[in-house]
Amino acid sequence: MFFHPMDFLIIIAFLLSLWAQFRVRGTFNRWSEVPINSGLTGYQAARMMLDRNGLHDVPVEPVPGTLSDHYDPIHRVVRLSEPVYYENSISAVSVACHEVGHAIQHSVHYPMLTLRHKIFPVVNFASGVAPFLLIAGFLFQATGLIGIGILFFSCAVAFQLVTLPVEFNASSRAREIMISEGFITNEEERGVAKVLNAAALTYVAAALISLLELVKYIMIFTQSRD
Repeated sequence: MFFHPMDFLIIIAFLLSLWAQFRVRGTFNRWSEVPINSGLTGYQAARMMLDRNGLHDVPVEPVPGTLSDHYDPIHRVVRLSEPVYYENSISAVSVACHEVGHAIQHSVHYPMLTLRHKIFPVVNFASGVAPFLLIAGFLFQATGLIGIGILFFSCAVAFQLVTLPVEFNASSRAREIMISEGFITNEEERGVAKVLNAAALTYVAAALISLLELVKYIMIFTQSRD
């Protein structure tokens, strides 16, 4: 249980996750220093992108912190961290438009986003219970508890896997609209791609860690039944 061959891969994936987090901050900071030619702030770009997609009733609000940007599907509001909300850099506009991409997904009922919303309550419960079931199962060598724990943990892994196409699609929508609406020039697209790709890598790394952990638990469960 404590030393498993899969642990080496999990450690590598964890280091990849740390590197991805370091990279997203470094990339964001680098392109935060590059003003966008259109002069748009993150707020202005988000507001224009929402309005041009008929989402006039979706507000854009500033929130404290750095990289705390998100779209709230319950209250239908785009929340941007203060550096993104007020600045007119490539990073600010890229992140702002990415979050609007989620608002657009919501409005057009993008299937993967709809699926993520539907399974969230189940995943929220399952991910909280799974660690306790797995620990109890391994301590007491109860294969039944391990099996249920794996099933619950699988829900959390599925949620992270579903999140990947949601994030990539939001970035794709953002880039297309930013170019078509003239928010950025063709030369600035390179910086936008770097900012969005760096952010996407953090989701890939997190999903990889969870997937490898799930494989590890399944292998232990299978061996315990032999």
